[in-house]
Amino acid sequence: MTFKALIVDKDDDGKTHAAIQEIDEARLPIADVVVAVEYSTLNYKDGLCLGPGGGLVRNYPHVPGIDFAGTVEESTDDWYKPGDKVVLTGWRVGEAWWGGYSQKASVKGEWLVPLPEGLSTRNAMAIGTAGFTAMLAIMALEDHGLKPDHGPVLVTGAAGGVGSVATAILANLGYEVAAVTGRESTWDYLKSIGASKIVPRDEVNETVKRPLEAETWAGCIDAVGGPMLARVLGQMKYGASVAAVGLAGGAGLPATVIPFLLRGVNLLGIDSVMKPYDARLRAWERLAKDLPMDKLDSIIQTATLSDLPELGADILKGQVKGRVIVDVNA
Repeated sequence: MTFKALIVDKDDDGKTHAAIQEIDEARLPIADVVVAVEYSTLNYKDGLCLGPGGGLVRNYPHVPGIDFAGTVEESTDDWYKPGDKVVLTGWRVGEAWWGGYSQKASVKGEWLVPLPEGLSTRNAMAIGTAGFTAMLAIMALEDHGLKPDHGPVLVTGAAGGVGSVATAILANLGYEVAAVTGRESTWDYLKSIGASKIVPRDEVNETVKRPLEAETWAGCIDAVGGPMLARVLGQMKYGASVAAVGLAGGAGLPATVIPFLLRGVNLLGIDSVMKPYDARLRAWERLAKDLPMDKLDSIIQTATLSDLPELGADILKGQVKGRVIVDVNA
C-alpha cells in the first residue's frame, strides 16, 4: 500500500530539496503505532527541516512535520487501539524521526496524547506545538502565582504562532495582554484576538541601559530572547515571572542578575519537546477548555503538502502570521 509524503533529500552538492512522493508503507520507521494522519501544521523548526536543516535533521531522505493529529490505524501499544483519535507534538518527531508531512506516520505510543474531548483533529493542529507551548507557558506563570488582577502580561513576538495563541488564551482568562510586535500591519489582528495594548517592538528591543526600570509587567511570555528578554527582565514587577519559549531575537542574554536579586524575578524555561506525559495531558485538557475556538479560527490559514516548501521559507523570514494548518490529504 502506498501513500503520499513530502520527502526532503540532499543532492550531491549538499543542497536540500523537497518533493511529494508516493511511498510504500514498508519505508515507515518501525514503532508501536501507525497513525492515519489527517492534519499537520507549520512551525519554525519545520521551516528549518524543510530547507537548510538547521542541524536538526541528520539523516536523509526525511519526512518533516513536528506535529500531527489523526486516527490510529494499527497498534501494539496497550494504550491505543485502531480508531482512537490522537495528537503528537515534540519528541524530535519531524527532526530525528519521520514526521507528520505524510498521510501515514509510525511512532512510539508513549509519544502520543489522546485527542481531548471537544477538539477535532483540525483544531488540534490549529493549536499544534505553538499553542501547546503557549499553554505550558501560561501554566508555568500561574503555578508561580500569576493571577488576572496582578496587572498586564507582556507577550513578545505576539503575531507569531506561540504569541497568537498565548494572547487569545490570556485574554479569555481575563488577563490584560500587552502584545509586542514589529509589524504595524498586525495591530488590528492582535486586538481582534484579545490584545488590550500594542507595544511597538522598538520600545523594548533596546540594549539594557539600567538594570531596573519601572515595575510594569505582572508576567511575560517571551518568544524572542536576546536583548528584548534582557530589557524586559528589568521591567517586571516584584516577584513576577517570565516564561521563555523562543529565541527569534538571538540565543544570547545580555542582562544582569539585578532583577533576580532585587526584585525576585523568575525566569522560567519552557520545553515542549520532551515534556512528560502527565504535563502534556494537562496542557491539552486546558487548551480544550480555555482557548476560544472562534479566536483560533481567525488566525488560521490552510495549506497542502505542495505549499510547504514555500511556506517553510516564509516562516524562516518571519513572514507567516498566526497558524498554518496542513491538510495532508488534500
